[in-house]
Amino acid sequence: MPEKSGLKHKTTTKSVLELTNLYQNSHLNLAPGFQRQSVWRDRDRAKLIESILRNYPLPAIFLYRREDDGDLVYDVIDGKQRLESIFMYTGAIRGQRYEARAQLSDDSSPEKVDWSMLKRRRMQSRILGYEVPVIEVDGDIGDIIDVFVRINSTGKALTRQEQRHAKYYQSPFLKEAARLAHKFEPYFLRQRILSPGQTSRMKHVELICELMLSLSQGDVLNKKTALDRVMDTQSYDSRQTQKASRLATATLNRVNWMFPHLKTTRLRQVTDFYSLTILIGKFEAEGMILTDRRRNTLAWDLLQSFAATVDEVRELQRKAKGAGPNQELYRDYLLTVSQMTDDVNQRRKREQILRGILGSLFSSKDAQRGFSAEQRRIIWNSSANRSCATCGTKLNWNDFTIDHIHPHSKGGRSRLENAALMCRKHNSAKGNRRSQV
Repeated sequence: MPEKSGLKHKTTTKSVLELTNLYQNSHLNLAPGFQRQSVWRDRDRAKLIESILRNYPLPAIFLYRREDDGDLVYDVIDGKQRLESIFMYTGAIRGQRYEARAQLSDDSSPEKVDWSMLKRRRMQSRILGYEVPVIEVDGDIGDIIDVFVRINSTGKALTRQEQRHAKYYQSPFLKEAARLAHKFEPYFLRQRILSPGQTSRMKHVELICELMLSLSQGDVLNKKTALDRVMDTQSYDSRQTQKASRLATATLNRVNWMFPHLKTTRLRQVTDFYSLTILIGKFEAEGMILTDRRRNTLAWDLLQSFAATVDEVRELQRKAKGAGPNQELYRDYLLTVSQMTDDVNQRRKREQILRGILGSLFSSKDAQRGFSAEQRRIIWNSSANRSCATCGTKLNWNDFTIDHIHPHSKGGRSRLENAALMCRKHNSAKGNRRSQV
């Protein structure tokens, strides 16, 4: 079955006065990142004002309704140039006023009319009181941008460059998210986390945005709040963006390595996958690691068993039989994926349940990354031949290094029994492999 869009919309009207007040109080954003540059000329704008003065109906404008730091904000999806033209004419946008040619009464001739003239004749209400049809849209960022591109495919259609700009608009954060999304798209498709139809609607970009924001913040986020933040092109500077990118890349690579057969379980679904990925990212941040393949295999077995039992409980619920004895945990997990799934509280509950399953298998890295000066002296002075454990080269006090036989990144401790003398070349080349000492 094709995936249903999460897009919601309602039709209403707003007077020009209401729209002007929203704009002047910074609650109406004419230029969200995906918008294109203005292409109307003054004669196009003048025709619009003439239509309003004649009380002709206008096409609806589309607004994306969102919250920003507790305030209500409307991003203009379609109708930017109509609103811009009105605000220029009335002076709400300063320094760009123009005049229109219009017939102000049945017994008058067409004449040039500017805003000052309307006010002198006390006819400004013909503009300010005009009711503009409005369609308020709410949904995921991918759907919102898809609406923008589709609406603008007629009339003065978007060029291919403008469509690219709309999809990956001039936000360094979203550009980086788009780059990562392209990189991980084969993985998302291979594991069936997303379908080709979903990636065509930018759901992979959306998922990467969420992961970058959540991992850089160190906690799950309400989905809508997270994606609204992406709409603000100034919300993340380049340093924060690169940090978020590195965290998302490392975490996704770790999940891919740990659970290569994720597509066989319900945890491939975006809701579950997001929670699992954020948990693994938190484990990394906390210095928690799986120290060997045996534990990794056990982690996969536990996840697989858990996911299968969740599916069984879901099947029982469909048959109106309810959860069985000792299945409360699986029922609780199902509740988090069946109602308000992207709410921050539900996401935290999911993560808590998954942490309870996997947490005991992870060990913490040694807080001491390297060997102390005292340890270095003990190792040097207790070594019989003072040569590299890999190539046998004789070492001296000025050029020796100390290697973790069992790598620190895999749980190795900075202790004397886990230490070996090594030349710099081979210590650097060894990476995180276990030494053959």
